[in-house]
Amino acid sequence: MTADYTSQLHHLFGFSSFRTGQQEVVQRLLNQRSTLAIFPTGSGKSLCYQFVATQLPHLTLVVSPLLALMKDQLAFLHSKGIAAASIDSTLTHEQNRQVMNDVRTGHCKILMVSVERFKNERFRQFLASIEVSMLVVDEAHCISEWGHNFRPDYLKLPAYKQALNIPLVLLLTATATKKVKLDMARRFAIHTEDIIQTGFYRPNLNLNVLPVVEANKNEALLQQLHQQSGAGIVYVTLQKTAEEVARFLQQNGCRAKAYHAGLDSDIRQTIQHDFMQNHLQVVVATIAFGMGIDKSDIRFVIHYDLPKSIENYSQEIGRGGRDGQPAICTVLANLDGIVTIENFVYGDTPDQDAIVRVIDDIAAQGKTPDSNGRYQWETQLNSLSTLSNIRQLPLKTLLVQLELAEVIRPLYAYFAEFKFRFITDKAQILNQFSAERREFLNAVFTHTNMKKVWGVVDFDSIYQHYGAERGRVVTALEYLHEHNHIELASRLITDVYEVNQPKLLADDLAAKLASYFAENEEKEIQRIATLVRFFELDKCLNASLSAYFDDQHAPAQCGHCSVCKGKVAKLSYSHPIPMPDKTQVAEAMAALNAHLKDKLDIPLTESMYCRFLTNMTMPLFTRLKVKQVAGFGCCEHCRYGDVKTLVASLLP
Repeated sequence: MTADYTSQLHHLFGFSSFRTGQQEVVQRLLNQRSTLAIFPTGSGKSLCYQFVATQLPHLTLVVSPLLALMKDQLAFLHSKGIAAASIDSTLTHEQNRQVMNDVRTGHCKILMVSVERFKNERFRQFLASIEVSMLVVDEAHCISEWGHNFRPDYLKLPAYKQALNIPLVLLLTATATKKVKLDMARRFAIHTEDIIQTGFYRPNLNLNVLPVVEANKNEALLQQLHQQSGAGIVYVTLQKTAEEVARFLQQNGCRAKAYHAGLDSDIRQTIQHDFMQNHLQVVVATIAFGMGIDKSDIRFVIHYDLPKSIENYSQEIGRGGRDGQPAICTVLANLDGIVTIENFVYGDTPDQDAIVRVIDDIAAQGKTPDSNGRYQWETQLNSLSTLSNIRQLPLKTLLVQLELAEVIRPLYAYFAEFKFRFITDKAQILNQFSAERREFLNAVFTHTNMKKVWGVVDFDSIYQHYGAERGRVVTALEYLHEHNHIELASRLITDVYEVNQPKLLADDLAAKLASYFAENEEKEIQRIATLVRFFELDKCLNASLSAYFDDQHAPAQCGHCSVCKGKVAKLSYSHPIPMPDKTQVAEAMAALNAHLKDKLDIPLTESMYCRFLTNMTMPLFTRLKVKQVAGFGCCEHCRYGDVKTLVASLLP
């Protein structure tokens, strides 16, 4: 049986044998056992699902967090003649329709999507109409609240798997602590014997921690680069730092470019292409760069600023030396960046007043609950974010917490607005169908508000006059769209939840949720402290990193990290952390009050002042152009806790 897999592997992919762990994963999946695979970065996780997908009867659905990752994997599959596609925001209507047809006819074996795609009513209806053999979740640590990069939408994947009757799941990650690993497996009912972990330790990565004060960082970076050959990545925290460091390197003769989320996508693509082709030696990047980079010969990874966590650090260094050849991974370390990383954490924590505004919005729709105290709540994330003044990511986390507390239960999401234009003449379309369907379609067309070319479908009117449910109308529109009779467009996703009113009205709900976020905030601050402790360890860095990710088989001493070479790091601040200036803060708070006077229908809270002073954005600031107010960000180099104490003393 094993020999068969090996010969098929060679025939399909040109590889003579499986890498460590791959065959175990393949064997389990082909025996219909859902599996969690934890392999080091660059050790062939993707091949597990790619091979199995060719052996399964129906579609393999892959959830991937990044478009760049999808594109790389699709290019590889196409190079091997394997039919695979993605549905993503870059596709035209025509391309989208072609992909769906290819999936329906069985021509496409692997479909890649982002987790957000599941919110799309049309996409879920499409999935329900086909058979899916396997669900694959790439970067699956995003499922766990205990992991880094936690993404609330990932928590819904187990429910989607169940609703769509997908028999098999494969979870893939490189970075999972023991707690995260068990949490991921539990959510998908994966047995512990079906967790395949090949070890975290990579002997070709040389880990170095180099203590350096801020003023000497550029010089230290240049020295590091002069010692390297080949291409590499320099990681920074902020976009402006990426620009400044890239400019410094260019001025000193390095082929370097800055890469961050603030650049246009075509510029980012050009930089990525030039790096892959070795036209660039160095990319100075925020964490926006890397996950989609499948370059095997990266010879160095330098952290100019401290990474956000041990998990982020391990992912970022994991991009080095994927060809098995040595790669140097150096952190230019001091404690100056800690304030910035901590402030980002505080900036994402909603205060209790904001949580109450969300609860009030849910309660406002509960005029007529049923006998069990249940009713439906409809919301759009953008408008709820503006109403509550909570940024979208923590708001998604809040909604997931309300789900876990059984206060709300997601029913479905739909596009608030469907519109279409005729490609085929209306009469010609109607003549193709039997009397009942013709009458139904005529009702749909009649109760569509046509404006010149496009018309907006009025679902309520169709239901009142014809009795057709929304689902039937959407299915009919999809059918006409696929058969090129109409062009269909949709926008404004609305999420519909069932609300348990007694649990919503519990006295302590807002306090419990605020407490959850406060604990989460503390957990993230502890994660930063753990990172600093790691860099100051007096024992082997590779062994310690492997132990953190539950790899018990790494050598106790690697012999090639800075600690093993006798260089134990002690990190310090380049300058004392400044204390917020009382006069400056009082003036900035007064300026904010003056700017928001008569524009605000909610009280200014302590946390709003703190975020204003420490250069943190929130929906209210964006809407009311608060960044332009004198004093915005005047305390960005101060500790958030110090700013908070001063603000509290200045408030009446």
